[in-house]
This record gives sequence, structure tokens and C-alpha cells, in this order.
Amino acid sequence: MNASYRLLFVLALLACTIAPPLAAGTEPLDYRRQILRVQGEAREVRVPSGYRLELLTEALDGPRLLTFGPDGDLFIGSRSGAVYRLPPPYTRPTVLVTLDDYPHSVAFRDEEILIAQTGGLYRAPYKPGQDAIPRDSLQRVAPLPSGGSHASRTVRVGPDGLIYLSLGISGNCPDEYLDATYPFDQRRGGVLVLREEDPKVRWESFASGLRNPVGFDWQPATGALYASNNGPDHLGFEQSPEYFSRLQPGSFHGMPWFQYDGRRIRRDRCIERKSPRPLQAVAAPEVTFPARNAPMAVAFVPQHGMDERLTGDAIVALHGSWATRPSGGFTGPKASRRPPKVVVVRFGNGAAQRVDDLITGFQLANGDRWARPVGLAIGPDGALYFTSDGGANALFRLVRSQGADGGEQPG
Repeated sequence: MNASYRLLFVLALLACTIAPPLAAGTEPLDYRRQILRVQGEAREVRVPSGYRLELLTEALDGPRLLTFGPDGDLFIGSRSGAVYRLPPPYTRPTVLVTLDDYPHSVAFRDEEILIAQTGGLYRAPYKPGQDAIPRDSLQRVAPLPSGGSHASRTVRVGPDGLIYLSLGISGNCPDEYLDATYPFDQRRGGVLVLREEDPKVRWESFASGLRNPVGFDWQPATGALYASNNGPDHLGFEQSPEYFSRLQPGSFHGMPWFQYDGRRIRRDRCIERKSPRPLQAVAAPEVTFPARNAPMAVAFVPQHGMDERLTGDAIVALHGSWATRPSGGFTGPKASRRPPKVVVVRFGNGAAQRVDDLITGFQLANGDRWARPVGLAIGPDGALYFTSDGGANALFRLVRSQGADGGEQPG
């Protein structure tokens, strides 16, 4: 082989072995370790380089999803019934109102607050800076199905000004589907949109076949709606993967009749009734998380939020599993559970590309958890705020840092 052919051979070999370039906007992150004190104990976390994690308050009871109001105040729903209000700097929560039916999330539109409870969506007049809401000022906008598991209800106001709400099915395999052909209490498992022009004020299905889509948000560049989704418990520790899915009007995501196993969509025989839609209609997730991670809130990073590397990416809170290896049961060693974390779904060329860790370290080597991320949002200051409702019942902030302080080291 002469020199020219050897050169061509080497170049061809390199072309086959060099990885393709990363999609625009998906540059890898590097990390550092940081120590912070939570519940009086020193805890180590891993955060992106150039950031630090702050504990803002532990004076919360069962905090869940969080929302920033129009004036920059922070509002947090909770399992305890309290809707919390925290004005900047978000360290002193006060109770805006206490309710009986699990006020999981809130949203704002015009001069009113929307509160999603298990059995219905409620509204009340609200002016920025108002520090309390009389219970008798709340009016039910529309009822919601309830009963069984998955009692959380997430409400958001979309870019189109419409009210969207997500709710899960009542278990692993109940015969429930978001369609008018089903009885009202069995219309579950997806995202609804409120048709307020109808005199009866009724819900319509936006996307169906999602077992428990706790978090959803709109990608700022494309306007597309994406949701996290909790998979079932009956298929073991490794199946099925948890979803991060693009939702479209009328899209069907399969559950409980179909499951995506990481390669293809399969029929789940746990439910005998024929699926209301065929396998060919099932939309596969864009990316997945390992099974039993329990993905919760989703928040896209807007322009001027966090940093330019993450603009347009989706931050997702992973609550962590109670399942244990290898069976997926609940009685194995705690250390084998999937740990809670905060991750980022990287977007490039207008689509989800992969999942990177953002904040880890919430689970100790013995399986104990000192935090379980659940709600999150990007604040007016561009920082990431998130709640924990396990271990510490707390509010944290991930903020840009000017260099490393004494509690940080490369990780």
C-alpha cells in the first residue's frame, strides 16, 4: 500500500470512529461538589460548575408544585392543605389559604388565582401583594374525577391563554381514558383543556394515555407542550421507562393499554378491555428516564434564565423510587432504590436529545433521603427554585456563583 492509499485509509478509519458533533445547544456540563447544611446536618451535593445550591426555608409542610405570581411572589401548593405565599427573598412562607382537598398547584390569570385541588379547579380574585384569601371567596370552576391513587392535579395557563390541567389514572391498569364516551369519574390519564365558552364549563381532552403526568410546560422556541409521565409499578424495577413526551392536540400515549419498553411499544396485558385506539396511534416518548424514577415538575429554561448553555432545555424533578432492585418490590435494601435528583432534558435542533444530571446527592449510601425534589420553576432572577417533600420539607435555589467558595470542590 503506497503512502497515498495509507493516508486515505487512515482518514476513512477516523471518519468511522470520530463521534458526530453534538446538536446545537447540548454542550456537556461539568460539575463540582458542594456542602450545605439541611436539618442541621452537612450534606454533599453535586451541582454544575459555576452554580451553588442554597437552602431558603424548611418552614413548609408537604410542599408540592410552585409558581411565581405576576409580581414575583412565590406560591407553593402542598399535601398539608396550605397554599403558601413567599415574597422575595423567599425565606419566610406565610399561608395564603388552607383547604381540605389537596391544593397541589396554582396558576394566575388576569386578576385571579387558580387552585387545582383533587376534586376540582377553583378560582378566586387576587391582587398582587394580597397576603390571604378568604375561603368563601373561592368558586369552583369545574369538577374533576377523583378517587384511588394519583390525587395530584397540575394547573397551568398556556401561551394561548387557555387553562390546562393534568391528572393521572387511579392505579396501574384501571379502565380509564380521557374521552366523553367514558363515565365522568373514569375520564383520567392525560392533559385537559378548559373550554370556558361552553355554558356548562366542560373539560376537553388535549392528550390522553398518560398514567400520571404530574409536570408539563411549553418549549419556548417551538411552543410545543411536553410532559413528564410516571410509568406503572407492576412490570418490575426496570420496566417500563418513565416518559418525557411531546403532547399534541389529540395525541394518545398508550397507557394503560400499551407500554414503551425502550425500543418499541408493546401491549400491556394487565387490562383486558380493548384499547380505544390502536397501537399505531400511540406516540412514543421523545426521551426516557429509568423506570420507577417518578418524574414530577417540568420547567423549560427561558432566555436569560440560568445560563445560555441551558436556554430552551427542560429541567425535571425526579422524586426517586420506593421500589428496590431487582424485583421492583418495596421490601428490598433501601440503598437499591433509584435516588432522587434534578435532571435536564437537553434540546437541540428543536427536539429533545438526551438527559443529563443537574443536581444529585439527595440519597445517602444507606438509602436514606434527605431531600426529594418535586416542584420546580425558573424565578424572575433566572435562578432555579425547587421544593422537597421528603426528608426536608423545604425550598431550595440553584443560583449562579462567582467562583468556588470554601464548601465547593471539583466533582
